[in-house]
Amino acid sequence: MFESLGNRLQTVFDNLQRRGKLTEADVDAAMREVRLALLEADVNYKVVKGFVARVRERAVGHEVMRSLTPGQQVVKIVHDELVTTLGEPGRLNLGLQSPAVVMLVGLQGAGKTTMAAKLALVLRKQGRRPLLVAADVYRPAAIDQLETLGRQLDIPVFSEGPDADPVKVATNAVQSAVRSGATTVIIDTAGRLNIDEMMMGEIKAIKSKVEPIETLLVADAMTGQEAVRVATDFNNAVDITGLIMTKVDGDARGGAAISMREVTGVPIKFLGTGEKLNAVEVFHPDRLVNRILGMGDVVSLIEKAQEEMDQEEAQKAGERLMSGDFNLEDFLKQMQQIRKLGPIGKLMDMIPGMNKMSRDVDLSNAEEDLKRVEAIIQSMTVQERRSPKIIKASRKRRIASGSGTTVQDVNVLLKQFREMQRMMKKLGKGGRRSPGGLGSLFGPGLR
Repeated sequence: MFESLGNRLQTVFDNLQRRGKLTEADVDAAMREVRLALLEADVNYKVVKGFVARVRERAVGHEVMRSLTPGQQVVKIVHDELVTTLGEPGRLNLGLQSPAVVMLVGLQGAGKTTMAAKLALVLRKQGRRPLLVAADVYRPAAIDQLETLGRQLDIPVFSEGPDADPVKVATNAVQSAVRSGATTVIIDTAGRLNIDEMMMGEIKAIKSKVEPIETLLVADAMTGQEAVRVATDFNNAVDITGLIMTKVDGDARGGAAISMREVTGVPIKFLGTGEKLNAVEVFHPDRLVNRILGMGDVVSLIEKAQEEMDQEEAQKAGERLMSGDFNLEDFLKQMQQIRKLGPIGKLMDMIPGMNKMSRDVDLSNAEEDLKRVEAIIQSMTVQERRSPKIIKASRKRRIASGSGTTVQDVNVLLKQFREMQRMMKKLGKGGRRSPGGLGSLFGPGLR
């Protein structure tokens, strides 16, 4: 979401940090570039004006001008101000009441229905028993969609059909939750293409009846400058308690997140990072700012790895790798686990310093290289994966044909795998040679 903004800001700061001493004119020039970068990212102009003024005031102060590393000091100031603008990390406040009612509001197309299911999955992992409520009765597909998602996740869905009264649906759902022992009720309300009195009146009535402990505005990250009006209108109508930004994996410029948080004063609580039902992240402003400024986000990477990867299997594979017993079957399993974490470019952005490499190096072939290696290994028999030495000319031709690659591709993979095995065996015995990384196995595109 913030790729373009991040690239622009990092270029500005790279130029600043090359200067041994900063003048007020240098700071002013940098602030002009920062202002343009934020405006191009669709941040509201009033928010930009206030942000730049705060940064400039600190940047021309004593702490920077007398610093031995003035460029780095300015970067730190921008970092701190961005974190302040994005606000404290917000968590769901479900209190002690049971069932706790969470109401999702927002415009049509923002992704409320899918987010309701994602939120239910998050809460179930935390030990709660969620109930999904189909209160969007105007769009029949919304009811069907929520019921389908509920079946996929094995989470109950309360619905009274397309002709029901949304207020009664929500009220009856809470009563049903009490009877069934559900601890959290998530209400998917109706949206419109634009804000209108009927929609606002309806969500006000639902809120009055069920008294939700959380009223969350689900907003499309691609909303742009319209984000401020949408957030303000919903906040004035129902006093939202938090924001959920969806579609942040798209080509949104990111300004909506900054603008909506600033004008409403309520925290961003979750980010929808993809179409899969587990593609949702708890919002951490400091981690997001680190990514924007190219400082990486190792904590999120580790958390994602712990969640997505089989830790026991990874440890066993690591032990086999260091002993030299690591085979192509092991490598295939590890590569498939790594691919669960996301595209190579996104993973590199989470590693400090690597985002610059992803900017300078064309990674468009990286995913294709991974797919090619995976296809080659999957075209082998189990015996061939475990004992690559038996793969001779005729087997190579069969593997190449089965994977849609060439014999040369198969030869490159086998050669690089043998080299890695030798190096890792030396390391396991206390050798000093560096393994050189697994990237060499991904074909010529990453070498």
